[in-house]
Amino acid sequence: MYLLVDVGNTEMVLGLADPDSGEILAHWRLSTGSTRTADEFDYLIHALLARKGFESQALTRGVMGSVVPSVTERLRVALGGLVSGPVFTVENGAAGLPVKLDVDEPKTVGADRIVNTLAASVLFGRDTIVVDLGTATTFDCITAEGVFIGGVISPGVQVGVEWLGQRAAKLPKVEFRPPPAVIGRRTERCMESGVFYGTVDAIDGMVGRIKAEWEKPDALVVATGGYAGLLAPHCRTVERVEPFLTLRGLFFAGEHMAK
Repeated sequence: MYLLVDVGNTEMVLGLADPDSGEILAHWRLSTGSTRTADEFDYLIHALLARKGFESQALTRGVMGSVVPSVTERLRVALGGLVSGPVFTVENGAAGLPVKLDVDEPKTVGADRIVNTLAASVLFGRDTIVVDLGTATTFDCITAEGVFIGGVISPGVQVGVEWLGQRAAKLPKVEFRPPPAVIGRRTERCMESGVFYGTVDAIDGMVGRIKAEWEKPDALVVATGGYAGLLAPHCRTVERVEPFLTLRGLFFAGEHMAK
């Protein structure tokens, strides 16, 4: 089995992949924990595997993509002790991968966007807009040939909830969830509606602007990330949900880097 690790600013997603099919057999979410040591990462991953009946001895490859440099090396050391085979890291610039970063500063493109580009190229083979709904919401424009031509980075879906709770002393804290109606009759429902449907409409509006400027009205719109399953059913523009797109991209990256 392959151990795939996507390190984001707030959370990291770990996945076990079948080495033949790339199917994600199990996955976990952890807080990124920038102060954790390599030994702590080692212990946590061992515990997660054991709880689902997996043995670390079965891990034959590790592939990691990280946008948190302070975590990258410690996690790489932990994976080196867990995995019997090689550990690959997706670096900025997409070195060794069959994707092209056609942007002004390719070295600044995050590992998550690089592997999303690779996954979209392999899985879809058409012009694609990947909407990644995590700590930040990113919109990645990827051509049918696997070229990342740029995109958009906007505040993540939790920002509205947290901002209201911090800035408006008399307003209650609310959950990020679909409200029963758009028009709220209580303060909590008004806030839930504003944050949730404001996010939905922001996604649809941004996708519309991207398609118009890119002149790709038929581009496939794919949602991924922790909030994709919650938001996508309410978005007019999202055509497909791929919750493990980034992990699948890490799998494909490992296949290419092992050649």
